[in-house]
Amino acid sequence: MHSEQDHQLAKYLKIIANGPHTSRALDRDEARNVMTMILSGEVEREQLGALLMILRSRGETPEELAGFIDAVRVFLNIRSGLTHPDIDWPSYADRHRQQPWFVLSALLLAENGYKVLMHGITGFSEGLAPTRPALAALGIEPSKDMTAASDMLKQRNFAYIGLESFLPRLEALFQLRPVLGVRTFANTVARAINPFEAPTQLVGMFHPNYRSVHSSVAQLSGQSRAAVFKGIGGEIQRNPQKTCRVYTVRDGEIDEEDWPSWTQSLGHEWRSEDLSPERIAALWCGDIDLPAVEASIAGTVAIALKIIGKADTVEEADSMARGMWQRRSRKL
Repeated sequence: MHSEQDHQLAKYLKIIANGPHTSRALDRDEARNVMTMILSGEVEREQLGALLMILRSRGETPEELAGFIDAVRVFLNIRSGLTHPDIDWPSYADRHRQQPWFVLSALLLAENGYKVLMHGITGFSEGLAPTRPALAALGIEPSKDMTAASDMLKQRNFAYIGLESFLPRLEALFQLRPVLGVRTFANTVARAINPFEAPTQLVGMFHPNYRSVHSSVAQLSGQSRAAVFKGIGGEIQRNPQKTCRVYTVRDGEIDEEDWPSWTQSLGHEWRSEDLSPERIAALWCGDIDLPAVEASIAGTVAIALKIIGKADTVEEADSMARGMWQRRSRKL
């Protein structure tokens, strides 16, 4: 039998679950303490389940998420001397019902001199198309640790590392989805980690209301530049057949931009695609022709170019990205 003193998390659960009139959100310091206990393995499974479901039902505040990120960055303990990316690219949608074409957007940026760090989870595979098999088809395997990721960034301007390789306790929260039946705040936190503190961060999500949440977290966390938008399948992938609203963070200021659709006549059905990972490599090499997908790849690159500051206008960014795609090496 545990005494209440044994359960340090209990007082924080009481704060967020003490009833409709007395409960409140955690402040940033409290959230940091909670995440520190989780990452230290100092919480009971019952407490963790309660915390995850309460926050799932109520929704996390930007201050809570910023506190979680504060704790995560302490645990990362990145050593000095590593090669740092220009762009942080989280990939945490776990149920891809379409090809992860966005990996080609990241590689296109890498080919043009931008160092891109992608990080994510394994994801579900049966009848779906996770990120890692697509990368494998392109000859890219996950880096085993941060040092290996740094070396890969130096060699080819692109690296992928699994969350399990640098924050296994956070990755373990993703494993609870089949038990709880729903996603948890781990999805939101993982997207905001930016483990190497890249100056530019891209964030894609499925639910549009999370755009304001992620942009506020980036602002609170001191992110220099960030572009946040609803992407295909919850990933960093622009749909060229729809207007895309991008929330931006630049030097502490949040703004919004509307990116017009490129075309509405291509009729591509993203959820009816052939999910063979080899098609990712085939498109890069020019062996197949998919106009809507190519527009999506270039359109995603355009968002990156503008938030980096390479282009001043949406039109200029779109034009630059199209040109980059046309001039790609077509070699693996």
